[in-house]
Amino acid sequence: MTADGHFKVPTPVNEPIRAYTPGDPNRKTLKSRLAELTDARTDVPMQIGGERRWGASKSDIRSPHRKELSIAQVAVGARKDFADAIDAALEARRMWAATSYQERAAVLLRAAALLAGPWRDTINAATMLGQSKTVHQAEIDAACETIDFWRYNAYFGDQLLTQQPSNDGSAWNRLEFRPLEGFVFAVSPFNFTSIAGNLPMAAALMGNTVVFKPATQTLLVCHFLMELLNEAGLPPGVVNMVSGSAADISEQVLAHPGLAGIHFTGSTEVFQGMWREVGQNIDRYRTYPRLVGETGGKDFIVAHPSADPDALRTALMRGAFEYQGQKCSAASRAYIPQSIWKDLRTELAEKVDAIPQGDVADFRNFMGAVIDGKAYAKHMGAIQFAQKSEDAKVIAGGKGDDTVGWFVRPTVIETKNPEFKLLREELFGPILTIYPYADAKYEETLDLCDRTSPYGLTGAIFARDRGAIRKASETLVNAAGNFYINDKPTGAVVGLQPFGGARASGTNDKAGSFLNLIRWTSPRTIKETYVPPVDHRYPYMDAE
Repeated sequence: MTADGHFKVPTPVNEPIRAYTPGDPNRKTLKSRLAELTDARTDVPMQIGGERRWGASKSDIRSPHRKELSIAQVAVGARKDFADAIDAALEARRMWAATSYQERAAVLLRAAALLAGPWRDTINAATMLGQSKTVHQAEIDAACETIDFWRYNAYFGDQLLTQQPSNDGSAWNRLEFRPLEGFVFAVSPFNFTSIAGNLPMAAALMGNTVVFKPATQTLLVCHFLMELLNEAGLPPGVVNMVSGSAADISEQVLAHPGLAGIHFTGSTEVFQGMWREVGQNIDRYRTYPRLVGETGGKDFIVAHPSADPDALRTALMRGAFEYQGQKCSAASRAYIPQSIWKDLRTELAEKVDAIPQGDVADFRNFMGAVIDGKAYAKHMGAIQFAQKSEDAKVIAGGKGDDTVGWFVRPTVIETKNPEFKLLREELFGPILTIYPYADAKYEETLDLCDRTSPYGLTGAIFARDRGAIRKASETLVNAAGNFYINDKPTGAVVGLQPFGGARASGTNDKAGSFLNLIRWTSPRTIKETYVPPVDHRYPYMDAE
């Protein structure tokens, strides 16, 4: 029996951020859970159709700030596992699509409540340990943003279902929001636990079933997310988490006729490769796959001569160096008028060099380590390039230490060349390149900022002059999908600043909004005519 009723999803509120100050009981319980997970070496199997599987072999993942510490033993899947994950998703599809929206939303709302309460320390601690996030960065991401995604998506999906066509007296017109015909492939990155919580569950909320491939470095926390979702009542087969070779997984998934969509966050290069593969396979799919991706960024801060220097300095430091600059929204290039730069330069360098960095279990640290040895080598190579360049000077940082973990010091580079390589290329690390410009060339500098990078994710303008703000907003209209006025270009909050960009930064489907959810539906229009005609002839055909 199905009970009828217009069920209103609770109006969401953003999850309050815990401060974890000394003496706070939450600080004590989190530290205790962090210590437990540090010693545990957690087993992390795949989860396929409700079954926990170990695949072909096992491997270790290690903590970036303590690279000798094995924090988890994870499954390495084989081709049969990936094929079984697809089959499990397709098998569960009919059941899940037939489940009412209210029941699907109830799973998300219960999951959000579990994360806000008994699961919070585990998810935060696993994020700190596996991704080298400070307690604050873990809290705003793994706890608060994940909770916000789940609460707000349930609400936005409910609002979406209320969008219905008009009617006249002859028929009843209805719009049905069907799930896609097939399965969705969700691929999440290493840098945000909340993205791992959102990519598969946004699609699942709208009735889809999912093959979920998280970044290897996040498998510890993703294991706990899956266990949390199981406790919240997510049925077996709705989300199937696989691990192993990304190339092998993608090869099978992208070749399958049942692929109905890709929900991706990661590098521009990988997403473009997936798009290219889908294009080559387009004639084999049952339906055109939906491609939703948020990719790279070369995010900017532009200061006008009227900018507040203190606010600008704070935004540069937080925007560029929180979570080691490993945010797709991190400030990695800045254009500062020479009149401000001559006074700001020394103070900024001193404060950056004083940033405490180390093991995130020590709550005094502002930064942890970069994610792995490959990232470390890339960032140190970029710094060495700047050190050798005649067009640039390293004024802060410029050092690294990989003895214990993958530690790259926050680095500020000054360049006199507006076309300097590090103003153009994404690094995804704690490196900020600054171009001081002549005060009189503000408008030319806005044009320069717009054309220098192929990306269009986030950016910020600092100014007290309203005309300067308006000019920046106009000139940079396509340079950033999230545009900040007198604030750093990071820290978008679900429900307040829907997130996403265009150009080489993705499809701009705005995670955390109805715009994203509508991509996971295939609407059907239904017209029910009250009194159908019984004669094929029209009145104009009558004789004179």
